[in-house]
Amino acid sequence: MSLSSQRVVVVGGAGFLGSHLIDRLISAGHWVICVDNYFTGHKRNLAHLHNHPRLETIRHDITEPILLEADWIFNLACPASPIHYQYNPIKTIKTSVMGALNCLGLAKRVRARILQASTSEVYGDPDVHPQSEEYWGRVNPIGIRSCYDEGKRCAEALFMDYHRSNDVDIRIVRIFNTYGPRMAFDDGRVVSNFISQSLRDLPLTIYGDGQQTRSFCFVDDLIEGILRLMEYEGPSCHEPHNIGNPAEFSMLKLAEEVQRQVGTDLPLEFAPAPQDDPLQRRPDIRRAQEHLGWEPTQDLATGLARTIADFRERLAAGETGIYPSRQTAR
Repeated sequence: MSLSSQRVVVVGGAGFLGSHLIDRLISAGHWVICVDNYFTGHKRNLAHLHNHPRLETIRHDITEPILLEADWIFNLACPASPIHYQYNPIKTIKTSVMGALNCLGLAKRVRARILQASTSEVYGDPDVHPQSEEYWGRVNPIGIRSCYDEGKRCAEALFMDYHRSNDVDIRIVRIFNTYGPRMAFDDGRVVSNFISQSLRDLPLTIYGDGQQTRSFCFVDDLIEGILRLMEYEGPSCHEPHNIGNPAEFSMLKLAEEVQRQVGTDLPLEFAPAPQDDPLQRRPDIRRAQEHLGWEPTQDLATGLARTIADFRERLAAGETGIYPSRQTAR
């Protein structure tokens, strides 16, 4: 399947990741339909494409069926940070499960290739490190994070069953922590929280002892990996692929780097770690390297500089968010 002039549906296209994906698709010459209910997405993320002749936007909740024509479908719908997905956990799991069913039904009807944006959260609080795609994970099925974790695991199962039973051409990407321009100020995840707090001269909140680790992937690298997976037609193309940056940082190291770049020396405030917050998270990306020829190119310092510059610009322009009262180390 060629990358030129596809009819592409991006579900969740007004979100942080979805808007960056649409940028790449439009620049490659595709015709794009953005489907979003604007729960966590925002029209400003696509304002620079307003009235673009190859972009159409539809306000729609993917928990309800939708009839469209498409060659490719990207299912990115679902709030991805704890502060948002725990706000309405029933709605979160419905979005993952019913949304996947509706997207798969559409792909089956029009014979489209479809990609599911899954997550490193399917690995839970892992007892294997780093996490490869063969690892089945260690997830609490009844915890406060399970609406997201188990919803995404169920979506993966549905994708595999539609492929085996109905020959739907699927792709599954397991996304690790991603950051970059257009993250919401009230996103609730650690990169946006640290930057927002630093720019507002507020103490940086660290949950737990700060030794828990994450691996941070710049958004441009992630989108490149997603597009390569969508194009990939070789062996195991229907199996999950980790896309993330294997460089691993503690929360204390991240706080130190953000403050260095912002030019602040603010106090750290420690609070209890949230329930089921993983202690370690790092992707094994050998499958993506072998199959897709992909690996990240942006280091954390460079990516943070671009993200901080974006936050500064938006704050100066008067954009605000509801500052989160709590976050996790995701």
